[in-house]
Amino acid sequence: MSTENYDAYFNANKDGWNKRTAVHKDSSFYNLERFKAGHSTLNPIELEALGDVKGKSLLHLQCHFGLDTMSWSRLGAIATGVDFSNEAISLAQEINDELKLNTTFIQSNIYDLKNVLKDPPSEGFREALFDIVFTSYGVIGWLPDLDNWAAVISHFLKPGGTFFMAEFHPVVWMMDENFEHIKYHYHNQEVIEEETSGTYTDRSAPITYKEYSWNHSLSEVMNALISHGLTIQSFNEYPFSYYNCFNKTVAGNDGLFRIEGIENKIPMMFSIKANKQYQL
Repeated sequence: MSTENYDAYFNANKDGWNKRTAVHKDSSFYNLERFKAGHSTLNPIELEALGDVKGKSLLHLQCHFGLDTMSWSRLGAIATGVDFSNEAISLAQEINDELKLNTTFIQSNIYDLKNVLKDPPSEGFREALFDIVFTSYGVIGWLPDLDNWAAVISHFLKPGGTFFMAEFHPVVWMMDENFEHIKYHYHNQEVIEEETSGTYTDRSAPITYKEYSWNHSLSEVMNALISHGLTIQSFNEYPFSYYNCFNKTVAGNDGLFRIEGIENKIPMMFSIKANKQYQL
């Protein structure tokens, strides 16, 4: 994929995520003080899928300001987080230094990562091939081309290594903001351009920005991974969200979030675990 046609989209999205970071760091949603006190931000889905990560090298793509990445470090992983937002990576490095964790953070659009994190590794970076590549929750919608995304994953994953993703289900992204009707295509038919104010942690936050996103079907996700040498080990769908980040969500007795009126009727998240069987 040539990213030239997408540079304006990426630049606008980077600006939006820089603005979000300034709000997110002080939000109860991310609860930074709780994290600093030792709380892990990882969820049962990813913890159960990846098991014991002690001593394993882990590459976290689109890590925002790195709380999940540092949570993996606390579990003993040799973790590297990547995000295109300079404000997010700066904050991640600040938190990492304050907590004296051993996490590496790299500012890069993941499509450019092959030129940033090289083998042999650049000075100051970890080894360029990883036991685990991880990504989660609200990530692939910012990427126009999943074939190149999967190529990056395969490039950095050791033969025999594990890829794991947990993500919001494409059915969620088909709906309007109030989950009253289908607004967007299920398949990747178009770039979605929106003028946005606030953010999912505070819808009244005084920030505005233009953002661009892309919907991706499940078949597009899985076929991209398969075409780059990954074998799907498990695929799961879940009728709930761990996060209260959508309109009209209600919390169940289990503490998980669903859309009011259609609780458990639609999938809200999915996960994929895959292994790289060979070197392309």
